[in-house]
Amino acid sequence: MAQPFSLPDFYVPYPARLNPHVEAARTHTREWARSMGMLEGSGIWEEKDLEAHDYALLCAYTHPDCSAEALSLVTDWYVWVFFFDDHFLELFKRTPDREGGKRYLDRLPAFMPMERGAATPEPENPVEAGLADLWARTVPAMTDDWRARFAESTENLLNESLWELANIHEGRIANPVEYIEMRRKVGGAPWSAGLVEYAANAEVPASVAASRPLRVLRDAFSDAVHLRNDLFSYQREVEDEGENSNGVLVLEKFLDCSTQEAAEAVNDLLTSRLQQFENTALTELGPLCAEKALDPAQTAAVLAYAKGLQDWQSGGHEWHMRSSRYMNGGGEAVPGFGMSAASIKLTLRSETARARSHSHVPYQHVGPSLLPDFDLPFTTTLSPHLEGARVRLVDWARRMGILEAQPGVPGSHIWDEERIRAIDLPLCAAGIHPDATPDGLDLSSGWLAWGTYGDDWFPVVHGRTRDLAGARLANDRLSLFMPLDDEGTPEPVNALERSLGDLWRRTAGPMDADARRTFRTAIKTMTESWLWELANQAQNRIPDPVDYVEMRRATFGSDLTMSLCRLGHGRKVPEAVYSSGPMRSLENAAADYACLLNDLFSYQKEIEYEGEVHNGALVVQNFFGVDYPTGVAIVHDLMNSRLRQFRHVAEVELPVLYDDFGLDAEAREVLAGYVRELEHWLAGILIWHRGCRRYREEDLRGGHAAPWHLGGPTGLGTSAAQVTRMMAQLAGSRG
Repeated sequence: MAQPFSLPDFYVPYPARLNPHVEAARTHTREWARSMGMLEGSGIWEEKDLEAHDYALLCAYTHPDCSAEALSLVTDWYVWVFFFDDHFLELFKRTPDREGGKRYLDRLPAFMPMERGAATPEPENPVEAGLADLWARTVPAMTDDWRARFAESTENLLNESLWELANIHEGRIANPVEYIEMRRKVGGAPWSAGLVEYAANAEVPASVAASRPLRVLRDAFSDAVHLRNDLFSYQREVEDEGENSNGVLVLEKFLDCSTQEAAEAVNDLLTSRLQQFENTALTELGPLCAEKALDPAQTAAVLAYAKGLQDWQSGGHEWHMRSSRYMNGGGEAVPGFGMSAASIKLTLRSETARARSHSHVPYQHVGPSLLPDFDLPFTTTLSPHLEGARVRLVDWARRMGILEAQPGVPGSHIWDEERIRAIDLPLCAAGIHPDATPDGLDLSSGWLAWGTYGDDWFPVVHGRTRDLAGARLANDRLSLFMPLDDEGTPEPVNALERSLGDLWRRTAGPMDADARRTFRTAIKTMTESWLWELANQAQNRIPDPVDYVEMRRATFGSDLTMSLCRLGHGRKVPEAVYSSGPMRSLENAAADYACLLNDLFSYQKEIEYEGEVHNGALVVQNFFGVDYPTGVAIVHDLMNSRLRQFRHVAEVELPVLYDDFGLDAEAREVLAGYVRELEHWLAGILIWHRGCRRYREEDLRGGHAAPWHLGGPTGLGTSAAQVTRMMAQLAGSRG
């Protein structure tokens, strides 16, 4: 069969090396697979299939330095996961049988008990038998923290197979952002990263495992692994198996381009993710280890983990070039079959992209922002208390000191009364929460003002002087003004601290301890994202597109938005529903639409007047090497695809989720209301962008937006509007 495209020229920044224990692993894993029932008689594989796939070679390349015992165990894990993939395909994807697939998947967590030595059920198939055996052999060497993380990634790998199954059944192809997010779970690379910790004897300390640098290393590693696999497996998955979950197919449909062009774009994204990995390892790991006071052994483990992920990248590439499981003809496959990864390989395309991301010239004239027709199907009304909120917000900001220079801080007079009136944040709050009381609307407007002021403050006070250390210390101090119990707060040194303390007391007071902790975490997620922006600005680095989309949600305050809305739901909905894949997809799709909407409106302000590098249209231009109008068109297409996903999740996936969890009528009504709240959120944000005096060229020339980064509404007020409803419910419960 002819290949659908020629393999692109891969960027391979790390050399591939082969573990000397490969033959021992081949012998061991063949007998292990037979003993688990995966070979003759399984209906899935024969011995010749296992030999042809050569998973021992994969593991020997991806774990070149581990012992023979560790290599054999890791190889067994990979045999198990690939067997699961083929087993699930034959039993449930080819049918397709979602109910049977769900029953099959629901049994598997029981074979990964958290309690050491706990009994497991009697296995009913080779997948269950293999998982029980592997879990018992692996976990004694690892901590409870690792076991919990690895079990979670394994369950994600298994459970998101239902997402693939649903898309196949519907004939649906995911949008690019959705695909990247879901591929991390179903593709298994985060799971592979967990095995790197085991094989490299480099368990990541619990104190840093959830930090941004470690998360980005894992996610960038995962995306590169998956995108590489998509290139090699396109022919097998799309043409033979009828799969819709392939990155080449996703970009082919989204960009409306040829398969070859889509393959090149996937390879460019693979390269970008590898370069994101490099940037994070070089610029963020060292400060993280120092900040968390890791001892030498812990620091060595973090660095060994990063090296293990690097080894995996080139080893995985080498194996794909050799394995009969994939399309590996063309491109660099001949002559010297597969050996190109044995040494570092840079490409003209990869280095051009790297240079382009660091060579942006700020303050270029771009003219008025280009705005497409926003066909948003949701509407809202405005609170009748809007005019009073506008007056009261100015008064509150004056009392907090926001409208004046801060003592001893040069250049800190960033807002005045004219500017806060022009920004008109109460308009945003009034559209998002039209039923708010006067006090509730004031609180919503105050959160919007605080978030936007803080987003302005950090670039002016710390960004201009590249004071990244001072910015981190200032950010750390903000937590002191969000106490979890009755402890006091220090004397504020500026308006940002003073206004945060005021809003926290008014908002968090009625909350219980868990709700207060969730609320504070959401605020910290947003404020820490300001440090990420400063770091990119210091490097003059246009972000990688995946990192940008994911961090843009944080700079927009999306986590805070969602947590506040959930708090208003009380205890009527299980927390597991909110952490489920469909619910996170719904929230992320809404957040991305709003973030990119802001980027299109604010393009001239940010690029021409503020010298910014954080704008979705600029990120797209940089990645694809296209002009501004083309970048706007791509961003708008992505917005519309995210909007379609939002509606698809609400109409198709959530009802299935409700059935899976057996939710009662009250919980279903709460979640239906949540969907409506998010629709109001989107409609209110669009109304605000069209109505405020902030983004039009005449506003910029008239001085309503200062020549520094002011940012759009962070999303805080959009969530805080929901605090009104939450506080009213709490007050009602107190009688």
